[in-house]
Amino acid sequence: MNRYVVLQQLGDGTYGSVALAQRRDTGEKVAIKRMKRKYYSWDEAMNLREVKSLKKLNHANIVKLREVIRENDTLYFVFEYMRGNLYQLIRDAERPFPEPVLRNILYQVLQGLAHMHRHGFFHRDLKPENLLCAGPELVKIADLGLAREVRSRPPYTDYVSTRWYRAPEVLLHDTH
Repeated sequence: MNRYVVLQQLGDGTYGSVALAQRRDTGEKVAIKRMKRKYYSWDEAMNLREVKSLKKLNHANIVKLREVIRENDTLYFVFEYMRGNLYQLIRDAERPFPEPVLRNILYQVLQGLAHMHRHGFFHRDLKPENLLCAGPELVKIADLGLAREVRSRPPYTDYVSTRWYRAPEVLLHDTH
């Protein structure tokens, strides 16, 4: 972690906190996710779903995992830095986005999802907060902590996505 200097805290979630940092040698800004849980081996860390999926997914509309660092049993994910997320972009907009802008945002999200699905993964927690942005012209899917391989075996976790974004059939426990 000594290659980076933390500039500010960006957020805190269930599984970890995220900080804006800068590489000491290049000056590149990155986002560093510090996991709350301790990891006592490198194998344990590398078998996390988020690591396994991001190592296999390389696409312009999926956030890039630059490196994984395990230091004193604490795990850090170093990601490319994006200025904000889609929720913030929508909230801060002075007026509704024009249709061509909305189409472009949706196109980028669908391109990233199609790439994930082609490589055998599904996200399971897609929401505006997990779509990182550098303005409406560049949108990337992030937070693959709940991602799963399509061919993974049951039992599956029922309630994984944020309640506001759950499909009606999941909320109603409909098996059809």
